[in-house]
Amino acid sequence: MEDLIRKKLTQIEQDYNIKVLYACESGSRAWGFPSPNSDYDVRFIYAHSLDWHLSLTDKKDTIDLPINDELDIGGWEIKKALQLLWKSNAPILEWIQSPIVYQADLTFLSGIREVAAQCFSPIATMHHYLSMSKKYLEACSSEEVKLKKYFYALRTAIAGAWIREKGSVPHIEITKMLSVAGEEVRDKIISLIELKATQKEDYLHPQEPVILHFLRDVIEQNETAFPSLSPGKGDFDKLEEFYRKTVKAE
Repeated sequence: MEDLIRKKLTQIEQDYNIKVLYACESGSRAWGFPSPNSDYDVRFIYAHSLDWHLSLTDKKDTIDLPINDELDIGGWEIKKALQLLWKSNAPILEWIQSPIVYQADLTFLSGIREVAAQCFSPIATMHHYLSMSKKYLEACSSEEVKLKKYFYALRTAIAGAWIREKGSVPHIEITKMLSVAGEEVRDKIISLIELKATQKEDYLHPQEPVILHFLRDVIEQNETAFPSLSPGKGDFDKLEEFYRKTVKAE
C-alpha cells in the first residue's frame, strides 16, 4: 500500500503540475490505534508555481481524490495550509508530527514545524479538541460501543487535557499523551489498543465504566479551563516570510 500511495502522489504531481512538499498518514494508523482493516488516510501539502499565485482570481486550493474502502487521499495548497496554521489549525499541527511520512521536502518540513510552534494557540486548539470530544462522548454512552468511537473520544479529550496541563501542542500519537491519565485508565487504554489491533472496525465492545467516567471528567475539566487559556502570540511576518520563500523555490 505504501508503494501505491507514493505512486499516486507522483501521479498527482504530474496531473496537477504541482510539487508535493509533504505527505503523511493522518488517521488511526498515525494516532496509534489502527484496526486490521483500517483504511489509509493520506494528507499532503503542495505548492503550485509562482505564476499560479500571481493571479487576480481565486483558484481551487485543494485536491481530493475519490475515496475507496482502503484509501482516502487529499491535500491543501501551501497558502491555504499556512492560513489555517496561523489559526492554530489542529489537523495541520497533527500532520506535521505524523510518524508515517510518505514524502517530504526536509527543508519545508523543518520550516513549517518551526512556524507551527510559533502559531500555536492553546485556546484555539482546545476549542477544536473540546468540540470533537463532546461530539464523540454521546456515542460512548451505549451498552456497546465501537472501539473506534472510544478512541476518537479518548484522543481528543486527552489532547485537550494535554493543552490544559502542559500548555504545548498535543502529540498526534495517543500513547505519548497518557501521562495526563491515571494508571488505571492508562492500563485500560493500552489494553484496548491491543484489542483494537485484532478487531475489525465494526466490532462492538461492552461499555467500559472506567473509560466513560474518565471521558466525562476530563471533558468537564477541559470545558472549565477553556475560557482562561492563552490565545497565543504568533509572528505573522515570519509566517509570510516562510510562505514567500517556499513559493519562490518552486
